[in-house]
Amino acid sequence: MSTTPHDWALYEVFVRARAGLDHKHVGSLHAADPQMALQHARDTYTRRQEGVSIWVVRSDQISASDPSDADALFSPADDKVYRHPTFYTIPEGVEGL
Repeated sequence: MSTTPHDWALYEVFVRARAGLDHKHVGSLHAADPQMALQHARDTYTRRQEGVSIWVVRSDQISASDPSDADALFSPADDKVYRHPTFYTIPEGVEGL
């Protein structure tokens, strides 16, 4: 475990505002371990009772797609029009789609 702030790992912080909603990325912080990251995240990002749940993830543990691979990764969905909401007729009175 690192002992100086200079050596601490970078964590990404996600907060759920209310039950039933998804977690949103709210920022990053450095911490010596996951427990410290949770405490710092609580103190930094939920000071005014903005959330009901916090996730912290070490940044070096996140796998992400490369923007240059977007065509190969997302183009196959173009041939599945049934996945797009424009394919369906939305009844009157239905909101939130």
